[in-house]
Amino acid sequence: MASKLETLKAAIESALGERVSHLAESIDQLTLTVKVEDYLNVVALLRDNSSLRFEQLMDLAGVDYSTYGDGAYEGRRFAAVLQLLSITHNWRLRVRVFAEDDDMPVIPSVIEVWNSANWYEREAFDLFGIIFDGHPDLRRLLTDYGFVGHPFRKDFPVSGYVEMRYDPEEKRVIYQPITIEPREITPRVIREESYGGLKY
Repeated sequence: MASKLETLKAAIESALGERVSHLAESIDQLTLTVKVEDYLNVVALLRDNSSLRFEQLMDLAGVDYSTYGDGAYEGRRFAAVLQLLSITHNWRLRVRVFAEDDDMPVIPSVIEVWNSANWYEREAFDLFGIIFDGHPDLRRLLTDYGFVGHPFRKDFPVSGYVEMRYDPEEKRVIYQPITIEPREITPRVIREESYGGLKY
């Protein structure tokens, strides 16, 4: 008798055919990779096909693969990764689609397929700079209106580019260049004579 993952894999391959770029199993979950030009058709089929019925988008996240595998990875840099749930069949699927252009990553919005994608896509835009084509209100969600850059990109500096503080003389919040001095943090080792009841 076929396992649940084998049944799902066969259903995906049957329903999607040539549109499956890659289908891999890892840690009891399937990951389906599709091309950006097939993306909207694939997600609509995943939702509507009676043998699949992925009614819910549980999560959508941006990913920056620029340092994946300690820099050994040579594929596209930005991807959107969706976590789908089928209540009908009680199974899950991860869907991944890569943006074609690393300098200006654009992926179609799935808000017409699952309206729960709205804030997830805004978050991925804000933090990674992925543009979701067709999103009705694509604007920053977590960072400030004047924020420069996308803080979850691997090349974004940990300290950021500017800092914000309240200026009592101007009576408003101002932005200024970073004043944090880079420093090396050396951990302090504390030895206790009887740590945890043990004698050293």
